[in-house]
Amino acid sequence: MSSAQIAIMATIIAYLCFVIITGILIGRRSKKSSEGFYLGGRGMGPLVTAMSAEASDMSSWLLMGLPGVAYLSGVADASWTAIGLAFGTYLNFLLVAKRLRRYSVQIDAITIPSFISKRYGEKKPVIMCIASLAILIFFVPYVASGLAAIGKLFNSLFGWDYMMAVIIGTIVIISYTSVGGFSAVATMDLIQSIIMSIALIVITVFGINQAGGLDIVVENAKALPGYLSFTEIHDVASGTAKPYGIMSIASMMAWGLGYFGMPHILVRFMAIRDEKELDLSRRIASVWVVISMTVAVCIGMIGYSVSKAGAIPLLEGSASETIIVQISNLMSSFGIFPAVVAGFILAGILAATMSTADSQLLAASSAFSENLLQDVFGIKLTAKQTMLVARLTVICIAVIAVFLARDPNSSVFQIVSFAWAGFGASFGPAMLCALFWKRSNRQGILAGMIAGALMVFIWKFMIRPMGGVLGIYELLPAFVFGLIVIVVVSLATPEPEKEILDGFDHYNK
Repeated sequence: MSSAQIAIMATIIAYLCFVIITGILIGRRSKKSSEGFYLGGRGMGPLVTAMSAEASDMSSWLLMGLPGVAYLSGVADASWTAIGLAFGTYLNFLLVAKRLRRYSVQIDAITIPSFISKRYGEKKPVIMCIASLAILIFFVPYVASGLAAIGKLFNSLFGWDYMMAVIIGTIVIISYTSVGGFSAVATMDLIQSIIMSIALIVITVFGINQAGGLDIVVENAKALPGYLSFTEIHDVASGTAKPYGIMSIASMMAWGLGYFGMPHILVRFMAIRDEKELDLSRRIASVWVVISMTVAVCIGMIGYSVSKAGAIPLLEGSASETIIVQISNLMSSFGIFPAVVAGFILAGILAATMSTADSQLLAASSAFSENLLQDVFGIKLTAKQTMLVARLTVICIAVIAVFLARDPNSSVFQIVSFAWAGFGASFGPAMLCALFWKRSNRQGILAGMIAGALMVFIWKFMIRPMGGVLGIYELLPAFVFGLIVIVVVSLATPEPEKEILDGFDHYNK
């Protein structure tokens, strides 16, 4: 092993130790209760809320998936996705955050399934059961995509066995998530978002330098047909430009709809200490999202020029998702200090992965131990037993995710896009109706959640392969279908009881 690799490994190990120790220390000071474990006692500040929400959102696809797409096909696909996500972030904070915070406190809900169930006064927790199952179904592959990113990182850097790297990353995430709960996760997300930001900036500056300057980057991009167009994409196979029409744009912009249904992001709104502070959180989150995604897209373009200059190999297929890894590896060849910086950057990829995986593990754990086990099946647990089950659930879900992440050739971007669609379509329409439509009822919400989730599978595997106008991202048709079903079924069935209607008016003053 070279001195550069030793320096990189030492930096990454130091970072991992820091994560574990910090997470455990925070966890020891946390409130030992369900609310403390899953919501941090509703005591998060505006900065932690904003950056925790965005770090848990911007998973490994920010530093791997998004630059990889831009590297291969140019700005259109990646940029329209980023634009949709930026709008989604802003609107989620603007429309959903305050109402959800206020409403969830009043009805004493600490998870998204419990919020929807209590909002409609369920006597039999059917909605809670369906919502919890949806979280488990879609979060497990989402977590697996993050673990796959860790495996790819260490395999491409040190030649480590892919599965060994996945397991090591999983152990680190489990260590502080199972001990510290939400407080540890949220605080680590803030730290990890800072690391991610620094990594993006350093890679951009170094990459431009290695490519020969910004002018060279632009010239190389212009030389590829469709690469810099927002209405065309570059086709690697044919070397020509392919049209990128309005349906493709709508398909990518639809990513923004997913925010309304992301349980691991929505709980951040429920956890803030004062709803008035959400205005500041919105501004911080929106600015960070726009800057980070713009830089990530640019890194993809810069990376192509670095390959063109012969400094790194020309990447194909899912290998393009390792572009930041390749540039960091190149940086490490310039001496010990650059190698340490490279290690810090690679820790940024780990940060991006862990900041999402930890939040998802926590949300999945709450869905099982809090909602399914206790609320649906009626198993009564003491506070101590509840914490034990929650921690064991985190471990079990992580183990399943490791099994699903066993394929090193899986695309991080593709796995994330499917899980994102699943949450957006099953929870998004339900959350918007629960917060904004007084007449919506439990029958409509239940039907809409099931319809949205099923349509994601139907469109993804049966309709989208037909191509043409039907080849749009499954989130858009599934979201619209789920919303229509909620409206139709709610209007076709009796309106909610007076108590629920009065509660809606009271909590949304």
